[in-house]
Amino acid sequence: MRILITGGAGFIGHNLAREALAKGHEVRVIDDLSNGYADNLNGLDVDFRKASFLDEDAVASAVKGVDSIVHLGALGSVPRSVADPLRSHHANATGTLTVLNEACKADVGHLMCASSSSVYGMNPALPKGEREWVRPMSPYAVSKLATEQYTLAFQQSFGMETLAFRFFNVFGPGQRAGHVYAAVIPTWIDAMMKGEPVWVNGDGSNSRDFTYVGTVCAVLLDAAERRVSHPEPTNLAFGTNTKLLDLIAELEAATGITADVRHRAPRLGDVPHSMADNTTLRSLFPAVTPVSLRAGLEQTAGWFREASETHFV
Repeated sequence: MRILITGGAGFIGHNLAREALAKGHEVRVIDDLSNGYADNLNGLDVDFRKASFLDEDAVASAVKGVDSIVHLGALGSVPRSVADPLRSHHANATGTLTVLNEACKADVGHLMCASSSSVYGMNPALPKGEREWVRPMSPYAVSKLATEQYTLAFQQSFGMETLAFRFFNVFGPGQRAGHVYAAVIPTWIDAMMKGEPVWVNGDGSNSRDFTYVGTVCAVLLDAAERRVSHPEPTNLAFGTNTKLLDLIAELEAATGITADVRHRAPRLGDVPHSMADNTTLRSLFPAVTPVSLRAGLEQTAGWFREASETHFV
């Protein structure tokens, strides 16, 4: 089958492209490289379109003839959305609507989007089920709520087969450090390998449901191949709950390096705790077995060692 990946030069996107190609699928990518990297696609036989998914003409061309769309393109990061809310809205809300609209006009029957666990926001429930109330705490979270709700609305209004996944702190090889909006795991691994301080926002009691990128890609590919659809949002995580200080201990075990831990003020818009109820995910994807946190961190650390030797990160 032919799969279109928006944001396919990004962290999750290029991992998904590699896995899809390995399974014999054709892959098309649209990415303006504002967040992704062209070298992520080196050696991959993909049909690459350098363009923004806000460009209606470019999207109309990209969606032609595809069997399934995985809409990963987005402007990530809570702090970035606090600094520039309008830009996050344009990319994540308007961009999603653009992709959906062009897909609908081209009769592409199946589409998945990446929402975020951040939509739960101020809801203190653990684990967090998809029917729990949502109360976003940042412009990013609001824009991701729009992403998923537009996707589900097109299912009801136009009969598209859609899935709106709520991602929970995806990590793994290919997730780069070295920029102000980098995620916590690559930032900390990079700091540890360079002998630099590991900065913790707050006291380290915040907790997250970390999900290995290979597991995420397995779910996305299974969904594309079986054209899985669901009328409600679906958590894409497996119900783990790791405190940030415990994550540091896991990173020390995975890397063999002792972290120089230091603390600073909490970040605005950060959710205190996150843990998924994965009942719906398990019912839709019973064959997927998640990679454990320790195994995923060991593979991620190995990628960082190889990448640092070639000055890639």
